[in-house]
Amino acid sequence: MKKIHTLALLFLVAIAGCTEAAEEKSATANTSSTTEVDINKIQLTDLENNAIDINQYKGKTVFVNFWATWCNPCIAEMPSIQELQYRLKDENIVFLLASDDDVNEIQSFKNSNHYTFNYTRLESLASMNIQAIPTTFIYAPDGSLVFSETGSRTWADSASIQMILKIISKND
Repeated sequence: MKKIHTLALLFLVAIAGCTEAAEEKSATANTSSTTEVDINKIQLTDLENNAIDINQYKGKTVFVNFWATWCNPCIAEMPSIQELQYRLKDENIVFLLASDDDVNEIQSFKNSNHYTFNYTRLESLASMNIQAIPTTFIYAPDGSLVFSETGSRTWADSASIQMILKIISKND
């Protein structure tokens, strides 16, 4: 019986990976599992299955949030991403929300929520070496990964906004 409880606890801890908030990291921090993620390796489609050319964002800071329709921490951070997107609307930044969920599930989520996100579809989170969600990458205008974090965050707080404005201004 003790083995069953231990296994159940380990299973819950593994699942909770998407629920734990990550530690604050500096604007230049990369996690070891994502340091090799080149922006050109992100192969996204829109919700109509049209390929998105990531090169169209050259010269812009690119904020990519990897999420899922079933991930409570992902959904919980969306209002702050919406607020961040609104606050930075006049800045040289693009926001992409990428999920490997079925396009119908993403569309249903989009229709049920009134966020103004650019929802995209990624064939596989594993192909990006993403091991837990939410995960956020921020790329500089030259395409270099300057920030990565796994876990939810309050994106509209002053520390997060200042961090992103610093990334944007450093690369203007």
